[in-house]
Amino acid sequence: MLSSTNESYEAVGRLAAGVAVEQALDVADPEAWIGVDVGVRELAWRRPELFHSNASPSGRRLSWDADASCPTVTWSGTPGDAELALALCHRDGRIREAALGHAEERPALSALVVIRCADWAGPVRERARALLATVPTHRLAAHAALILRIGRRPRGAFAQELLTEALRTGPATHTTGLLDSSDKATRRLAYRVVVKRGLLPVTRLAQTAARHHDVVVQGLCAEAAVATLGEGTSDNFTEIVVPLLASRQPRVRSAGVTALRRTGRHPEAEPYLTDRSALVRACARWVLRQGGTDPAPLYRALCEDPAERPAAAAGLGECGTREDAGLLRPLLAHPVPGVRACAVAGLRALEAVRADDVRPLLEDSSAAVVRQATAALLPWADHLPPQHLRELLAEDRPRHQQVAAARLLWAGGVRV
Repeated sequence: MLSSTNESYEAVGRLAAGVAVEQALDVADPEAWIGVDVGVRELAWRRPELFHSNASPSGRRLSWDADASCPTVTWSGTPGDAELALALCHRDGRIREAALGHAEERPALSALVVIRCADWAGPVRERARALLATVPTHRLAAHAALILRIGRRPRGAFAQELLTEALRTGPATHTTGLLDSSDKATRRLAYRVVVKRGLLPVTRLAQTAARHHDVVVQGLCAEAAVATLGEGTSDNFTEIVVPLLASRQPRVRSAGVTALRRTGRHPEAEPYLTDRSALVRACARWVLRQGGTDPAPLYRALCEDPAERPAAAAGLGECGTREDAGLLRPLLAHPVPGVRACAVAGLRALEAVRADDVRPLLEDSSAAVVRQATAALLPWADHLPPQHLRELLAEDRPRHQQVAAARLLWAGGVRV
C-alpha cells in the first residue's frame, strides 16, 4: 500500500519515465491507484515539464499533448500504457476524456477507468461509465476493493452498483472467489451476495458463522443458516445449531440459542442463562419464557452457589426485582473474582448499588472486579472520599487500581 505522498510521487515519476505499469506501482493495491490519480494532478503543478513539455526527464518523447487554448486534444501516435495512465489522471479534463478513447483495450488500466467513473467533469464521467459498463464480470471483480472505495465518493455509486449487479447475476465463481478477500468491504459484499443467491451449503454457512473473524460475516451466515431450519423440527440440528452454540462469538451463540425455540428445544437454553455475554443470556431467557419457564427462579437457585456459574449473579440482576439485591450483596465478598464482578454488575442492573458496599472493591486484586466497581461508583464520584482515591494512585498500587482512582477523581471534579 502507498504509505505516503512521496511514494505516490515516485510511482508517478516511474510512469513518466516509461516504466511498465506493473512495475511502477502495486496494481493489486487500490490505494496505489488512488495515490497515482492524486499524485499526477499534484505533480502537474510542481513539475509541469512531466506533462506539458515534449520530453520527460528521461529524454523519452511523450506521445500526447494538449493546447490549453484549444478544445481539441491531439495525440502523436498510440500512447503506451504508462503514458496513458498519466493522461487518464491529468488535471485537464479534455486529456482525461481523450485518454479514455484509448483505454478500452487496455485491461491493465481498468482501475483508472473505475476512478474516472466518479470524475467531477461530466463528459469524462459519462465516457468512463459507458466504457466500464462493457467490462466483463471477472475484471470488475478483480477491482472490487477499488470500486467500493470509489463508491464512497459523491459521484461514485455507478461503479459500485455495476459491480453489485454483476455479482448478483454473473457466474457464481466470480462471486465466491471474493469470499476470502483481504479487503473487508469486498468480503462483506461477497457474502451478502452469496447468501442472497443461496450459493453456499447450509453446513458451510454455520461453520463460517462460528469461525469467521468478521462480525458482519458472522451475522450474515448465522441468520442465513438459522433461516433454513424448519419450524418445530430438529432436522439438521447437529449441522446448524450445534456449531453456532459452540462459537466463541456472542452474536453467533445468540443466534444458536434463539434457534432452540425454532426447533422446539426450549429447555436446552437453560445452560446459556449464565453465558459470559449479556446478549446470549437475554436470548436464553427469551427462549425459556417462550417455552413457559420463568428464568428468575432459576437464577435465584444458581446464586446460592454461583462459583461454577458466576454470571448467574449478573443474570439475576438483568431479570430480577429490587428484592433480589439482598441475595446479591453477600456475593460481593465471594472468594471467586468472577462472582464478585458479576454481583456488582447485577446490582447495577437492579439500580441497587450502595456506594459503601462497593467502594472496598476498588482495592480488589482482580482487574475485572475493579472495572465493575468503578462503573458502579461513577454516579457517586463526587461523594467518594478523595483521600482514599489518592491513596490508590500510589506507585506501588496495581495499574488497574490507579486507573480506577483517576477515573473517579476526574468524574468527581478533582484534578489528578
